[in-house]
Amino acid sequence: MKKSERLNDMIRYLNGREFFNLQDLMEKYNISKSTALRDISSLEQLGMPIYSEHGRHGRYGILQNRLLSPIIFTMDEVYALYFAMLTLEAYQSTPFHLSVNQLNEKFEHCLSDGQIEQIRKMKQVLQFEMYQHHHVSRYLDRILMSILNERPCRIQYLKNSQETSYEVQFFKISARFGQWYATGIEQSTNKFRVFRCDRITSIEDGDAKARFSIDDLLSHSIEMYQSKNSIRFEVEISERAEDLFYKEHYPSMQLETGDKSVIKGFYNPEEEEFIADYFLRFGEDVVSVEPAFLRQLIQGRVEKLLRHFQKL
Repeated sequence: MKKSERLNDMIRYLNGREFFNLQDLMEKYNISKSTALRDISSLEQLGMPIYSEHGRHGRYGILQNRLLSPIIFTMDEVYALYFAMLTLEAYQSTPFHLSVNQLNEKFEHCLSDGQIEQIRKMKQVLQFEMYQHHHVSRYLDRILMSILNERPCRIQYLKNSQETSYEVQFFKISARFGQWYATGIEQSTNKFRVFRCDRITSIEDGDAKARFSIDDLLSHSIEMYQSKNSIRFEVEISERAEDLFYKEHYPSMQLETGDKSVIKGFYNPEEEEFIADYFLRFGEDVVSVEPAFLRQLIQGRVEKLLRHFQKL
């Protein structure tokens, strides 16, 4: 391990400790006493507030009223962090109290002019596929905190110009194509629901206690979602359509590959039109559809679309 890598790791190792001694460092990093002493001196030069305690059992202490000690990143790590941060630009809202532009400015203040110039050149030639949404999700932070605290919420939800009240225990926030979604269990019905976060118009703490832990909800969400009357389906697609499945699919379906590429899964009775519209996206790459009712429903959607374009 290079010295710079060792010091970087040593900062993380010591940051949560009140005291340490030379033997700790010598054993963990397999270094000599003289090397350990030089490393401690280097850590002090980097700004880590280390002090020594003399005596028979001499040791080193770290001041507790400190900011997080500086961590050294390689340039490859700097590039990776910077471009990971750029993915936030696709979202009008985040669950964190920050501005992406301010975060970007703060990050660049830590870099040299040459590093900033190199990053900006890379940004011109590295392209990310991002879908910018202009819908504001005002309550992402409240939803996130309710999940972490395992606390139900009472929300107002606007859909088709109609506002409905739900008491729900959220357990997952997801993002797709620049849009945020929150998944939860409706308290009154134990029904699994997915809410578009920008359509939540208000949120407050619920009256009831949480019925499930986050672990239970995450591990059993599919079983909770699947109703007793759910319908199984198998849709064979061409091999070239596999990428379309991986680009967008749902937890209730999976792709089996081999001699054939088959999407298997289930849908609940009220979701027929949704699942039919989903498979319309595969177009001529659909090879077969079971059950027959789903195939007929897809055909009906195609015929309706054809009649629409014939009228244009």
